[in-house]
Amino acid sequence: MALPSSASLGHHFPPLSATTHSSLAQAFPRASAVEAPPNQKRQLRASIHVPTTLSNLLHLHVGSAHAAGTTAGDLPTPAAIRPDTPALSPKEDISSLFQQIHGRGDWSGLLHPLHPWLRREIIKYGELAQVTYDGFDFNPFSEFCGSCLYGRDRLLAKLGLARTGYTVTKYVYAMSQIGIPRWLERSLHADAWSTDSNWMGFVAVSDDAESRRIGCRDIVVAWRGTIAPTEWFEDIQGALRPLGDGHGDAKVERGFLDVYTSKSERTRYNKTSASEQVMAELRRLVNLYLEQGERVTLTITGHSLGGALALLNAYEAASALPEDVSVSVISFAGPRVGNSAFGERLKEKKVKVLRAVVKQDVVPRLPGILFNERLKTLEGVVGKKMEWVYEHVGMELGLDVKSSPFLKHGVDVAGFHNLEMYLHLVDGFVSREREFRTEARRDVALVNKTSGMLLEELRIPPNWNQAANKGMMCNAYGRWVKPTREAEDIPSPYREATDAMAEELGRSRPYIHHVAE
Repeated sequence: MALPSSASLGHHFPPLSATTHSSLAQAFPRASAVEAPPNQKRQLRASIHVPTTLSNLLHLHVGSAHAAGTTAGDLPTPAAIRPDTPALSPKEDISSLFQQIHGRGDWSGLLHPLHPWLRREIIKYGELAQVTYDGFDFNPFSEFCGSCLYGRDRLLAKLGLARTGYTVTKYVYAMSQIGIPRWLERSLHADAWSTDSNWMGFVAVSDDAESRRIGCRDIVVAWRGTIAPTEWFEDIQGALRPLGDGHGDAKVERGFLDVYTSKSERTRYNKTSASEQVMAELRRLVNLYLEQGERVTLTITGHSLGGALALLNAYEAASALPEDVSVSVISFAGPRVGNSAFGERLKEKKVKVLRAVVKQDVVPRLPGILFNERLKTLEGVVGKKMEWVYEHVGMELGLDVKSSPFLKHGVDVAGFHNLEMYLHLVDGFVSREREFRTEARRDVALVNKTSGMLLEELRIPPNWNQAANKGMMCNAYGRWVKPTREAEDIPSPYREATDAMAEELGRSRPYIHHVAE
């Protein structure tokens, strides 16, 4: 069942107070929860079962606490919640700033306050990252669990994002049976499409109209995150691995590197690694458009685990592609990936990184949440960088759940990490000193698509994005069955192999090598 576009969603909201209608400025305060007494805070912390909470980190609702004291009359009426207003901002020609928007000068002068053109582009890339969730088959009873729900020719259209002006050119697969925690999904069906691989994202390129608007031919790689059990938080602590010869002291988290580089000849979809698949397509597209005399940019995006894979991909791409192709990363809720040497190497390769980070989200503090800050303190004492300390790279766009008047402010670890919630906060962000902007248009109901972060007074049900009848349908004989996929949506190793044959001609040895421990 295809998701509707954000523009097509309609809602019925509770009536707002006359004060709200007459004075929007007064009715749009920075909402905040009532501070609990210290003894209640301790009770709240004690009641939170951290392993259970973390095991549901990406898309499951945790808790029902919300901003105390908020009533329907206190809620503002900006475009974000009005069903009679467009959910999209108008597209503008941003070609005059295309280099700065892609990171030249580290977005100096564009982040604080957040330039409206940059805001729109961040949301665009975030929505492409969200496609990797919305288009993923999570149903363990489906023979296609772990694959994309749609063929690449109609993926964006099915998810209401044909308006982005991008065309998907390649699907990327990663091994799902590697020696790491169970990050990836597997089908319980006896005739599964694959027992070894997961769809991990896609490569897309801007069409002519979008390229004229943004001032360049933009190639995008979108990496998928994951719904993960608690163990992956435990197992990534301190598991840094050297990248190998030629990379100096650069080290990255072992599990991330395994997802990116693992392959097996016995598989149908991962005879080549995710790294090899994506780099072959990037080389093909870059060569194609450079030969046509176009300006080419590479933008890599992802959420959570996808943000980590985006950094590894950017590191490799900046090493392998021509220098006149700018490489930038726009990530959301990304964890730490490597040590300071890895960050320095990214800077040397002129990779520009912009990380959207929500203050209340725990994932950007991983790996190393238990030990990293203490080791950083020790670095200051000894006066040298420690090669086993994780470090973030690039610029940070800091967001705060408490800035939005629409969000609950209780403890919801999964909600704090939700990508749609991130995009909601980006849409309302102006600067650290200014309130959530009233002209934000992105549909606020999207926040509750796979979470329960919205105030109950908005009357939008939590986790509303569910397949009718859990994907079952009644056939002509009156029997309830799982519907069959249309032919173009069925994953085919033969179709992928045909594409790979053309890519193989331009493939060279991958820059990042999988180094045995």
